[in-house]
Parts: sequence; structure tokens; C-alpha cells
Amino acid sequence: MNSPEKIKIKIKAAGVGYLINRIQTLFVGMLRIWTIPIVLMLSVASGFTTFYGMSHFIIPWIALVITVAIQSIVVICTLELAGIHWKANRTRYLSVLLSLIIALVASVSFSYFKFYEVSETETIHIQRLNDIRADIKSYLGEVLPFKSKLLAQKQVDLELASKEVSQAYFGTHPEIIAGYRNQVGKGPFWERFNEIYQAKKQSLGELETKFLLLDQSVQQLQAHLADLDVATNVESAYYDVLNSFREVQFKVNQLSSEFGQSLPDPPMLLTYNQFIEDIKPNMAMWSGFSLFAFVCAAMVDFFTVLLSYRLELTAPGPLTQDEEELVFECLRQFTQFRINENDELEMNIEKSNIEKARRYSDWSRMFAVGLLLSRGFLRKIDKNTVEFAPNLYPLMAAKMGDRITKLRAEAQQARQVTEHE
Repeated sequence: MNSPEKIKIKIKAAGVGYLINRIQTLFVGMLRIWTIPIVLMLSVASGFTTFYGMSHFIIPWIALVITVAIQSIVVICTLELAGIHWKANRTRYLSVLLSLIIALVASVSFSYFKFYEVSETETIHIQRLNDIRADIKSYLGEVLPFKSKLLAQKQVDLELASKEVSQAYFGTHPEIIAGYRNQVGKGPFWERFNEIYQAKKQSLGELETKFLLLDQSVQQLQAHLADLDVATNVESAYYDVLNSFREVQFKVNQLSSEFGQSLPDPPMLLTYNQFIEDIKPNMAMWSGFSLFAFVCAAMVDFFTVLLSYRLELTAPGPLTQDEEELVFECLRQFTQFRINENDELEMNIEKSNIEKARRYSDWSRMFAVGLLLSRGFLRKIDKNTVEFAPNLYPLMAAKMGDRITKLRAEAQQARQVTEHE
């Protein structure tokens, strides 16, 4: 049975620091496990947007293969980068970093198209509507001056004809021969100019009627164009706009051919399918660069890289009891310690000159260093030095406390034996 002294030693060994270390490493381990599905979900999300953008430029199945390769490279290179130290292997570090950058550029570039479509769909729809309005406004802006000009010309012709009728009535018209001048009355000469005047008056009336109908068509077109922005049935409203515009165009062409006037060609409005067509990825999206779409595309890959990097740096779980004993005993064999610029305990893992002279085998303690580096309890500074991670201090403190408690118990027991003798 365990003696009271041994039970007391075990209670002291399991101190607060040791308990905190257990809780901390368990919590870190749970976070690491939870990080794995998050990284996978982010990779799938980024892969979907990358595949969407890439599939519009190359064959879909090839785009799928490349997308899987890109997302795999992002995660694998990030995990590998977290375990590589710049001072330890610069060539490998640069090659992995370059691979990661290339994969990220490809992923973000093609993901940008999808986020651009999502973020700019409403903007593109409004732009299409504004373009239609601008085209119609420009066309009407060229037609209406023609209308005013034609009406003014007809009015001038009518006034001239009215003046000639008056001159013919009073006998002052220039074409009247000298013997018939200044004879007032409605003679044959007056009747001829009166017929011309009545014809021009009738022509002006008919023209005003046609322009009135044209004005009504223009008003109807503008009303349908205003309804298009708030219409519940967009298809019906858009076809109303097209039909109204065709009617205006037909009446304008009639007037143009009737009076021999040349007018600019009417604009080609979008069909309904073109008006509601979804945005298709193309290189023109980069010319109309959307910062919001780019940030969204980069944010997904940034979180993937960040969590993958942290996944590699964090400790996977607590050390077993045997591993703790091994680590404590092996770390005690190192002799060169100091407090570095990060206020962390740093130790030199290289053999000392005396150890080299004695051909000392440091395999066991280097194994312990490698174990702690892989578990995140040590951080590598360069090829010769490492520093303690915060979660290693409680473990070492607990072991040192156990050792001190054990030594005190042994000393007390020795004193008791001496006194008994």
C-alpha cells in the first residue's frame, strides 16, 4: 500500500501548473482537430470559385483537375512552409514559398470572376438599363431637332404662300404683268396662288398631326422605359419598351423618307435574353476592377493559408507520462542556456567542445528535441539553437517540483533513519 508520504508527494507533483498544462494542451488539441474540417471547407469553397472561373476559359474536366491541384498545393505548401525554417534550409523554403505564391495567384485570379459576378450583378443590370436609356435619349435627341427644323421650314413656306396670296389679291404680286397691276379682287391669278396656299396649309396640318402622333409614341416609350426599372414582370415591360421604340423608329423613318431627310441609324437595343443574361467571366472584368470582389476572393485563400499554417505550428496534444519523463531527463543534459530577445529560454543543442572531444553520443537528447519540435513545445531559431514554447514551462516546472519534492522526502527519510540508529 502507498504510504502517506508517497501520497503527499504525488499530490504535490500534480500542481496547478501541471493541471494548467494538461488543460491547455487538451484545448489546443481540440482546436487543431476543429481546424482540420474548417481548412477543408475553405479549400472546397475556394476550389468551387476557382473552378467556376477557370471552366469558362478551358475544358471543364481539365479545369477541375487543375483546381484540385491548386487547392492541394495551397494546403500542402502552407503546412510544409510552417515546418521549414529560413535559416535551416533557404533553398527549400524559397521553392515552397514560390509554389505557394503561384498557387495563390491562380486561385485568387479565377475566384475573382465568381465574386465579381456576385457583387456586380446588380451594377451590371443598372448599367445595361442606363445604356438603353442613353441610346434612346441620344436617338431622340437627333430626331426632335429634325422635327422642329421641318416644322419651321413648313411654317416659313406657308407664310410665304400667304404673302403671295395677299399680293395676288391686291394686284401687287411681282409676276402680274403691268396692265393688270393694282387690280383688287379674286381673279384667276389669285385662285392659283390660293390653291398653293391651301395645299401648303393642309400639308402643314397633316405634318403637325403626324408629329403629334410621334410625340405620343415618344411619351409612351418614355413611360414604358420608366416602368422597366420597377416592373414586376420584367419580360413584359422590356418587350413594351422594344415595341414602343420600334413604333417611334417606324414613324421617324416614314417622315424621313417622305421629306427626303437623312437621319442617323437607330441604335440596336439589347434583346430580352441579352438584357437578363448572366455575367460571363472574361478578361474585361479586370479592366473594370472591383476591389470588393478581389478582397473576397483573396480572403478565402488567406484564411485557408492562415489556418493551415497555424495547424502545423500548434501542438497536436499532450505528451504521455513516459514522454514527459524522457524529455525532462534529456533536456537536463544540455548545459548552454540563456534568455533571448523574446524573453524566452533559449538553449544551444550543438555539442560542446568537451563533448566533441569525448565523442559523446547525444542521440537521446536530440531525439527529445526533435519530439518537442514536432509537438510544438520547442521553436527552432536556427540550426544550433531552439527556444521554449510557453506550453513547455508548466511541464518543466511540474517535473522540477516533483524532483525537488522527491529529494526532500529522501533527505527527510535519511534523517529519520539516522536518528533511529
